[in-house]
Amino acid sequence: MLDRRQRARDRVIYGGVAEVGEPGASRDCVVRNISENGAQLEFSNDVRLPKDTILLTIARKGRSFLAKIIWWRDNFVGVAFSSETPYELPGSDLAERLRQSELKKRQLQRRIKELLEG
Repeated sequence: MLDRRQRARDRVIYGGVAEVGEPGASRDCVVRNISENGAQLEFSNDVRLPKDTILLTIARKGRSFLAKIIWWRDNFVGVAFSSETPYELPGSDLAERLRQSELKKRQLQRRIKELLEG
């Protein structure tokens, strides 16, 4: 089979969610391989998909992609990511909590130094 991809794909097993049609209608899928330009998805069974695009969310990558359906066979679907900027998922507050924790740590270290010195 001729591989017409522009970039090589990495074999992965990521959980994904594809919004299929109207907002809120989604199906879980497994991302089997991925590159900057596209991915192969596997659904648990034959799924009805829109003929043009889906919104694919991959939580592990922290991103959502507008994806054009290129092909599908049985429960496997090949998609190409839109050239638009990928949607960023709402970030966790982990980075902010880490910054606050580091600030508090420095404050406590200064206070300990003051108490020890005198």
